[in-house]
Amino acid sequence: MTDNSSIIKLTAAEIAAKIASGELTAVEVTEAHLARIDAVDEKVHAFLHIDREGALAQARAVDAKKAAGEKLGPLAGVPLALKDIFTTKTMPTTVGSKILEGWVPPYDATLTKKLKAADVVILGKTNMDEFAMGSSTENSAYGPTGNPWDLTRIPGGSGGGSSAALASYEAPLAIGTDTGGSIRQPAAVTGTVGVKPTYGAVSRYGMVAFSSSLDQGGPCARTVLDAALLHEVIAGHDPLDSTSIDAPVPPVVEAARNGSVDGMRIGVVKQFSGEGYQAGVVQRFNESVELLKSLGATVVELDCPSFDLGLSAYYLIAPSECSSNLARFDAMRYGLRVGDDGTKSAEEVTALTREAGFGDEVKRRVILGTYALSSGYYDAYYGSAQKVRTLITRDFEKAFEQVDVIVSPTTPTTAFPIGERADDPMAMYLADLCTIPTNLAGNSAMSLPCGLAPEDGLPVGLQIIAPAMKDDRLYKVGAAVEAAFVEKWGHPLLEEAPSL
Repeated sequence: MTDNSSIIKLTAAEIAAKIASGELTAVEVTEAHLARIDAVDEKVHAFLHIDREGALAQARAVDAKKAAGEKLGPLAGVPLALKDIFTTKTMPTTVGSKILEGWVPPYDATLTKKLKAADVVILGKTNMDEFAMGSSTENSAYGPTGNPWDLTRIPGGSGGGSSAALASYEAPLAIGTDTGGSIRQPAAVTGTVGVKPTYGAVSRYGMVAFSSSLDQGGPCARTVLDAALLHEVIAGHDPLDSTSIDAPVPPVVEAARNGSVDGMRIGVVKQFSGEGYQAGVVQRFNESVELLKSLGATVVELDCPSFDLGLSAYYLIAPSECSSNLARFDAMRYGLRVGDDGTKSAEEVTALTREAGFGDEVKRRVILGTYALSSGYYDAYYGSAQKVRTLITRDFEKAFEQVDVIVSPTTPTTAFPIGERADDPMAMYLADLCTIPTNLAGNSAMSLPCGLAPEDGLPVGLQIIAPAMKDDRLYKVGAAVEAAFVEKWGHPLLEEAPSL
């Protein structure tokens, strides 16, 4: 029997292979990860809810299928941490907010159903910034999550719980959502892999909405291949989602197994550099560009002037859409209800509930968005931001006429200390400087580790951006970079993470 410490260090692909061969059972794998959660999550706080019985029941079902000689899928029996923004019939879905504390949905999200159909074992729901609004997971109503590299630092946001679960070996796979960088930025600061698929490639049905034209679910893992295997499971057309793309899923697993950049044209955007970038981040990024050249790629310098306006446009569009989406939390249908003592009007109960249920960042964005959409300001603010969005999309289109993919640092800095930017929203928003343009255009993008910053020993992320529905290019380039780094250091970066 394999001991728990060696099981939790396996990749998802290795776990699936060992379950398929009979070397491990799904129950053994699930118990090992539940034991790891018991041992370290009190310190990390990656999870908001653990579904111990449900996970073991799923694992037993996988083992029964194996015993009956049924064919197992490529991720059968592999444990996963699910961001608490996807509805689950058997677990609460709180979206990191007090307004939905304890709410158990009556239905599963399409993504949840796909995971269950693929026999992936869902361990529980992970911590996040409330309604996915934040870059640090400090805006969770249930307290912050720590970065396993340094528990006094943030694990990124809004999906910090999912990235921390991976980096602390509590799960080999996780799911995140990315509205302005909330999969890629946590991946960068925790030394993991995170992918934002093309907008519409993964169903949003059952994913609690923040900004509907930007939100996108995606895979999180410790290796590029693991992310590709998960991507293939969760992607695909969904008639229940009106924004879902009715097209075949790109061959992401094949690309991850055959990584190469030989002969590819790789763009470096002038606007993704300059003031505000940490020296160690710039150093590791420049080394990555040289690595790509050594692997046979041609590097092309690009000028995308509208990218400088991305942050401003995003922080008008996203709050405007959140103002509309969060109007449904009115205390009348589900979730928290405050002040309903028979003496107050429906309007008063709604106001009291929102005051008690929403956190400061959610209130800030709702107010900003409501103002931007108000009469007399709509064209000046929201309308102008949408025009900038069109310009950014055109800049990407021009860029992809010259290159196959674009690379940049994922984040301008490494993980910052918890509390450092809590009182400075603008400093917090700048964490998404490099990731936001991709969401505005709807392209696909990946973050993967590219070394540790010399000044603080913390992970640095390399961002790869590909055109819409060319997600396989991310995996082709990502796998080549990952293999080169492993060859250089002899082991994955995450092996250097401090033990908990």
